[in-house]
Amino acid sequence: MTRDDFVLQRVQPALVGLIDGSMSTLAPIFAVAIATQTPHFAFLAGVATSIAAGISMAYSEGLSDTGAVTGRGNPAVRGAITGVGTFVGGILHTLPFLISNYHAALVVASVVVAFELVALAYLRYRFLETSFLRSVAHITLGGAVIVAVSVALGASG
Repeated sequence: MTRDDFVLQRVQPALVGLIDGSMSTLAPIFAVAIATQTPHFAFLAGVATSIAAGISMAYSEGLSDTGAVTGRGNPAVRGAITGVGTFVGGILHTLPFLISNYHAALVVASVVVAFELVALAYLRYRFLETSFLRSVAHITLGGAVIVAVSVALGASG
């Protein structure tokens, strides 16, 4: 497998999953955490969302392209990579809500989110040869918009 094939068939599906998991799970987890101020409920929302998003993204990626025309590789492999990436991206900032103290859980989860965003920017820089700072800016902007929505929804509940 050439480097280009590796990036197209392995890295790109992994990045799609990690980015989607990191972003799409923020809103339900943080909205529930803020609305209830109960880390356990945020943890349950995060686990459920991470699992469901992982399954959904696995199916979406696997069914969106057979790989025959585009050269994107085996759809089942791409789907599995994307699904696992999505789950990992969501579960990482869910785990801090195992901490029973609401404020501590929220702070640790926020630090994990910041780490995720920088790690995603680095992966884009490393494999997609993008500017690291531009990647940080793009990913952080997306994360900030989602967190703002989460806080607004959580505060209204």
